[in-house]
Amino acid sequence: MFGLGPFEMVVIGVIAVLLFGGNLPEVARKLGGSYRELRRSLNDVQQQFRVAEFEAKKALDVTKLDEPKKSASDDDQDDEDSSKPSAPKFTPPS
Repeated sequence: MFGLGPFEMVVIGVIAVLLFGGNLPEVARKLGGSYRELRRSLNDVQQQFRVAEFEAKKALDVTKLDEPKKSASDDDQDDEDSSKPSAPKFTPPS
């Protein structure tokens, strides 16, 4: 657990008893409650990110469906257009 050996855990336990004494169960209970609340908050944030990601993917899928699809004849015309020069040829002055 956290890379702590048995000796380190005993030292931490002794320090906790010296600091908190009879209040140790109450302090541990509060610490556990705070940890539980933190985990719930993190889960809520993760859920919100999942929902946002799902909605973004859904929106992208809808926009892909709305785009007009090219037919085979459109592809042929695009190839012909790309082979034509877009500007007039340069003729040097005589």
